Amino acid sequence: MSVRELVVLGTASQVPTRHRNHNGYLLRWDGQGILFDPGEGTQRQMLRAGVAAHDIDRICVTHFHGDHSLGLAGVIQRINLDQVPHPVTAHYPASGRHFFERLRYATAYRETVRLAEAPVAADGPLAVTDAYTLDACLLSHPVESYGYRLTEPDGRRILPERLAAHGIEGPDVGRLQREGALGGVTLDDVSEVRRGQRFAFVMDTRLCDGVHALAEGADMLVIESTFLDEDVRLATDHGHLTAGQAAAVARDAGVRHLVLTHFSQRYSDPAEFERQARAAGFDGELSIAQDLMRVPVPKR
Repeated sequence: MSVRELVVLGTASQVPTRHRNHNGYLLRWDGQGILFDPGEGTQRQMLRAGVAAHDIDRICVTHFHGDHSLGLAGVIQRINLDQVPHPVTAHYPASGRHFFERLRYATAYRETVRLAEAPVAADGPLAVTDAYTLDACLLSHPVESYGYRLTEPDGRRILPERLAAHGIEGPDVGRLQREGALGGVTLDDVSEVRRGQRFAFVMDTRLCDGVHALAEGADMLVIESTFLDEDVRLATDHGHLTAGQAAAVARDAGVRHLVLTHFSQRYSDPAEFERQARAAGFDGELSIAQDLMRVPVPKR
């Protein structure tokens, strides 16, 4: 059975709190898993969330600030300790290659898994699989930062009423799907395009073109909202977004499910992020991320 969901491992910005671990997010996409921004403590959060090293096929790091990357050392060593049977690919800003190498080899351990490094140096596609295309877009932060986007290939949705109108039923439905035509009836005659699902991941950034490009038409947008709107100047100075800014991006991009995360420890009331997001005019599904929560990707 295919599963598409976000497993939230940590939601704090800069420093962890009693209730929020450093960042960490696992996207389950059918049989594959993509781990985004493993901050300090991610390995333990994985255990608490029921996420195994075997679940990881890719690691995507947006940038090399500690709350987004200090967990790499433990996660990589765990992948090798558990002898994950498949190769794992790591994406990260090319300018931070020396940070990645230091974390990868922070201590001695036995390498048992092929970990391929695929640094990001420009906007564009990073990987194309049968299940998705993975793209990156440059963001605006004091250090080089990239956001990531998964796009599923478009498919076809069979329309039962059209099948019935053409008298196609039983095993012939499968034949038509496999062969594209049956007795003069084409697949286009009995189906419509089903747009592939789209998932976007945007961490530390000011408002910029990359934010809007990543969010456009996303079924789920996971986006930082470090500050509340009254602290917009702080947000801009430090290269971050407010709750209202993130929600306005989602509103204008037609996002179906918005997940706000990466909260400053200065705020004690998470509900205020939701209030400001709604005040910005976003009326879709909205989640204020909490550690260890699971959020399904909206179905098409």
